[in-house]
Amino acid sequence: MTKSSDKESRKEIMKDIILQLHRGLSAEEAKNRDVNIIPVDSEHNAIYQIIKISDKKHLKRIILTASGGPFLNTDKEKFSSVTVKEALNHPNWKMGNKITIDSATMMNKGLEVIEARWLFGFLSDQIEVVIHPQSIIHSMVQFVDGSIKAQLGYPDMCLPIQYALTYPERFKNDMKRTDIPTINQLTFYKPDYEKYTCLGLAFQVLADGGTAPCILNAANEVAVSRFLKEEIKFSDIPVSVEKALNKFVNHATPDIETIFECDRLTREYVLNL
Repeated sequence: MTKSSDKESRKEIMKDIILQLHRGLSAEEAKNRDVNIIPVDSEHNAIYQIIKISDKKHLKRIILTASGGPFLNTDKEKFSSVTVKEALNHPNWKMGNKITIDSATMMNKGLEVIEARWLFGFLSDQIEVVIHPQSIIHSMVQFVDGSIKAQLGYPDMCLPIQYALTYPERFKNDMKRTDIPTINQLTFYKPDYEKYTCLGLAFQVLADGGTAPCILNAANEVAVSRFLKEEIKFSDIPVSVEKALNKFVNHATPDIETIFECDRLTREYVLNL
């Protein structure tokens, strides 16, 4: 098999996988089939744990928490001089390079907002992000009467993974126990959308719909890769994403071929910026 035909074969396999995911694992389809999609990511897992034991008519909004990354107390004016090493120095989580950079720009939280909309059926104006530097509260849900429920735990992916694997059971384990007196303090801040441009862009594309989220994701992946290779500045990441969003037409009701083409064109564009 030639390299060209091998590439086409892989593409066809990926298309088939995406189609199967779209047809069989959407939140609406899961509801119709009376099956559960159990999120593993700590924020969505926390929301799932709360709303699973709640009547949906009582739910008002969901609140995703964000650590603020390594630059919570850094002025935006200094972003142009941020090094790769500095951006990879996350205060709470040990993650792969790409997601760690996304945490530094808060694009990861923007992507989680989009995921939450489709996982739980909330509209964009029913999803809020708050910065919570300690990463103890993984997410919260507010009810129509104003009360709020939260899921707490130390920054460790083992617990949400175990919950997803063992649901609906809860098994004992040897993980570190959440000890409130030891934690001592939990603080919260509203995100600065001028500082964290990527978070604002994510809310924008969620409202726009169509291929806009595809453009956002593809542009960000290439921009982060280029930053890690030291080809562009940290401050160029949101600029690259915004340029891509302004460059391409947003297809309101795309088919799978349009999505693939949108992804390809966006990556090529940002790669050559």
